[in-house]
Amino acid sequence: MPADRRFGTFLFDLDGTLIDSIPLIMASFRHTMRTHLGAVPDDTAWRAGFGTPLRPQLRKFARDDEHASRMVDTYRAYTDAHHDRLLKSYAGIDGALGALRGAGAQLAVVTSKTHALARRGLARCGLEEFFGVLIGADDVREHKPHPAPVLAALGRLSADPADAIFIGDSPHDIEAGRAAGVQTAAALWGPFPREALAQALPHHWLAEPTRITALAR
Repeated sequence: MPADRRFGTFLFDLDGTLIDSIPLIMASFRHTMRTHLGAVPDDTAWRAGFGTPLRPQLRKFARDDEHASRMVDTYRAYTDAHHDRLLKSYAGIDGALGALRGAGAQLAVVTSKTHALARRGLARCGLEEFFGVLIGADDVREHKPHPAPVLAALGRLSADPADAIFIGDSPHDIEAGRAAGVQTAAALWGPFPREALAQALPHHWLAEPTRITALAR
């Protein structure tokens, strides 16, 4: 793609892209595993699922569906109790969002978190004012890497896919964006290494949040 490509619609993943929730996610996972398995598996399998809904992630570690449901309850209770203490926005994100809004760009969040928890995270980090549109896991029937949540956000914004870019930190984000027919940008400040993101073929690379504004019209 041309290096000077510019966009009027910006879709963002939440965790690992807008807000640094990785310490909270890992603490919730480890607590859940200790509670239900008596031991904590290697982090690798859990990290690979970042960007996808909670229940399918935990089901991989559960004996059966009922066991998975108990895991989900434990995970959510721990997250609720420690959410505000372990959450923060990435440096430079609020400034980038303000600049995009000032340039007249449309903004939305596309996340695999539930809508209410995603809103709580945005509010905790002082970012809620930027996002009138948010698509959470409970807003759509299919989830990333399926394009449905990206398409839902575009629909809510009445946005042209050709004028949109989806920014995320996981391969699931990039795959969802490409499947929805929008440009994609890999956020390198999240937990996934560049080599993992490269396999999903992002159109653009962002080394830090301040680089986002260079993509605005």
